[in-house]
Amino acid sequence: MRGSTDDLPSPGDRRALSVGTEGIILSRDESGVLHAFYNVCRHRGHELVEPGTCVNSKVIKCPYHAWVYGADGSLRGAPHFGDVPDFDRKDYTLVEARLDQWHGWLFVNASGDGMDLSDYIGNLDEYVSDYEPERLIRGARHEYVLDANWKIVHENYHECYHCSNIHPELCQVTPPDSGENATPNGAWVGGSMDLMEHATTMSLTGESYGEMLRGLDERRRRQVFYFGLLPNLLISLHPDYVLTHRIEPLAKGRSYIECEWLFAPESFDRADFDATYASDFWDITNLQDWSACESVYKGVSSRGFRQGPLAVAEDAVYQFMTMVARGYSDDPRPADRHRWAPAGAEG
Repeated sequence: MRGSTDDLPSPGDRRALSVGTEGIILSRDESGVLHAFYNVCRHRGHELVEPGTCVNSKVIKCPYHAWVYGADGSLRGAPHFGDVPDFDRKDYTLVEARLDQWHGWLFVNASGDGMDLSDYIGNLDEYVSDYEPERLIRGARHEYVLDANWKIVHENYHECYHCSNIHPELCQVTPPDSGENATPNGAWVGGSMDLMEHATTMSLTGESYGEMLRGLDERRRRQVFYFGLLPNLLISLHPDYVLTHRIEPLAKGRSYIECEWLFAPESFDRADFDATYASDFWDITNLQDWSACESVYKGVSSRGFRQGPLAVAEDAVYQFMTMVARGYSDDPRPADRHRWAPAGAEG
């Protein structure tokens, strides 16, 4: 996963990012259509856009020899090629990468040989659709860099066996032994936790200063769901907001994590609305987790590490580990099935 449609709201918007080892440009053309292009000039291969930048302009100009492309990938100009026999600009459009959208999030399949995104996601949509993430508005965004790999972050996310030891704030609003795991048929793992009686959401006091999401029944207003979609998107569904963690590997043992908090449009009309009631809670929790993940990474990198047994409360960790193992045979799904990465989501 490499980003969201909110990152590219207007024609001419473009964002350069990495999907694994590939450089990708996300671009919205004059008609409003989203594209994903490999960040490679068709002339001599220079990168067209500085990775990590997000700009708006009508054209994409190569900084090396000034070849110019439209936001739709068409070649608009190639200096000194006007009189070259048989040179046709239509033969040198930017190479497109596979791009798909799901609930406002953008996904890129850089290899081009992955299964349909809907098959990859499987029945996760049954849990996510009622929260309408595509309708929600970003209220806060935090970035982190930690010395641990993406798999350890995933594993930590999928169990609360550690919660009573390192998350006192979390344990004030949700019982660490509550909830149950879902049964996935896509490339994901996850499940639920319950809110304590006094809490209406995950915050330092258990209070919410936003509007409840409109599509939820009474049961879901008393639950929080945690889902990890391989390889790099964590989706946390709350009664009044949706939190995402997008993990981007930077090096063997170093990861960048982008967190976004999405709220109902109605929340922004409230005089008392302040997204920090949610983001402050999770910033504290995240930093507690990052410290643990960094320590685990040091430990598992030791010659002295031997894998110990997993507790019953870590069954979702086992599901994640086996899903990763299946991924080496090109199909991480439980029922037997290449990888999509959340873009902008933006690994």
